[in-house]
Amino acid sequence: MKFLIDMGVGKSIEKWFKTNGYDVKSVRDIDARATDVDILKWATLEDRMILTMDKDFGELVYNCGMHHSGVLILRLEDATGDEKIELVSRILSNFSDKIRNKFCVFQNGRLRIRE
Repeated sequence: MKFLIDMGVGKSIEKWFKTNGYDVKSVRDIDARATDVDILKWATLEDRMILTMDKDFGELVYNCGMHHSGVLILRLEDATGDEKIELVSRILSNFSDKIRNKFCVFQNGRLRIRE
């Protein structure tokens, strides 16, 4: 599975993905001023799941009908980098086969997976 990491997720997550051998790109390295529409298009073109903390991707996917190759929204407003890493590691260990090309939201200790 390949990933595109959105700006608000943090550098520690980007580093963790790279250290653990994932195929990952960062919006920060591509264009820090990119719009969510641009991010969604890039990810789709390269078959990458977007990892973000931005709930606006739900609007683009469900209300605007934009295609995606998977979105994982982390609703963790006050989480530290280490807490985010621990959570993402757990999600990938337990659900990597279920989240591919799906729209997913982690909030209040629960992972929701939609088509």
